[in-house]
Amino acid sequence: MFVSQAWPGLWRMVALALVLLVSLGVTQPVLAQADPEREAATAVGGVSPDTWRQVRSGETDANYRDTRFDTNYNLINASGEAWRQLRNRWVSPFGLIAIGGMLAMIAVFYVIVGRKELSAPRTGRKLPRWPLMVRSLHWTVATLFIVLALTGLNLLYGKFVFRPLLGDAVWGGMISASKIAHNYLGPLFGILLIVLLARLLKHNWPRKHDLEWFKKGGGMVGKAHVDAGEKLWFWLLATVGLAVIISGLVLDFPNYGQSRDTMQWANIIHGIGALGLTAVALGHIYIGTIGSEGSLEGMTTGYVDETWAKDHHNLWYEEVKDQAIGEETLASDEPTTDETAGRST
Repeated sequence: MFVSQAWPGLWRMVALALVLLVSLGVTQPVLAQADPEREAATAVGGVSPDTWRQVRSGETDANYRDTRFDTNYNLINASGEAWRQLRNRWVSPFGLIAIGGMLAMIAVFYVIVGRKELSAPRTGRKLPRWPLMVRSLHWTVATLFIVLALTGLNLLYGKFVFRPLLGDAVWGGMISASKIAHNYLGPLFGILLIVLLARLLKHNWPRKHDLEWFKKGGGMVGKAHVDAGEKLWFWLLATVGLAVIISGLVLDFPNYGQSRDTMQWANIIHGIGALGLTAVALGHIYIGTIGSEGSLEGMTTGYVDETWAKDHHNLWYEEVKDQAIGEETLASDEPTTDETAGRST
């Protein structure tokens, strides 16, 4: 009777033991998977945080470096991040300040001073100013400059302006077109700019009276074929412009062994130089168009009025005043005008 009463209790104890054994068998793998040390060791091959810090700093062996090129860059490119910060925090704001500041100064100057009119009525007698070749080079280079400036500005700032307005699809097409135009027209601009600079070099050597021109802020201070302000623009193109061309070629043709550092510095130099030239070019465009009466005619027709020559380039006027041609004669003798203009330059 005692045995028959004990059997149910024994069965319950055996069943409980089996349940405990099964539960231990299930929970043991779960505990093993939840072990942080074992998980980290199997997931990343035992790479510790200290090793990742060494990878970032470059203090590791060749196994953690990009061995495809002659460089010591590793899995984390700290130099590239430094370039990105310099470009975004300094170069981009510099462009906005330079270009925006120039536009603001032009607007204020035009409102306060207005257009510079001729000091006397036009005489109707024209002096040969620029020959056809110079004018053709000038307008070709100017057109390329404007296209490169607009495409470059789009590449730098377009994502902040056009992307929110037009959407990703249209903006993506604009960026792609801008990149292609910029890359292919850049070398052509460089070649033609060098040709134009070589053609105009003889007119732009510094002279003593140029310093007087700067001291007096312009005006009638011995202005020959080009004044000191025009010479300053010429030499900016000859120095900063050439730096922009060379850095652009480095970026355009990355398959000649340039290191990543070289490419990054070329990008910074290209951006600063191009943005600065764009800002100064706005002043050049203003003075040559709405800012000064009669200035644009010299680069469109090749001739300027005597009054304009006296006002803007008095020394040059004394040299060429005997070549003055009446408007009627000029209109009837148009095919020979470029030959005459060529002799004056």
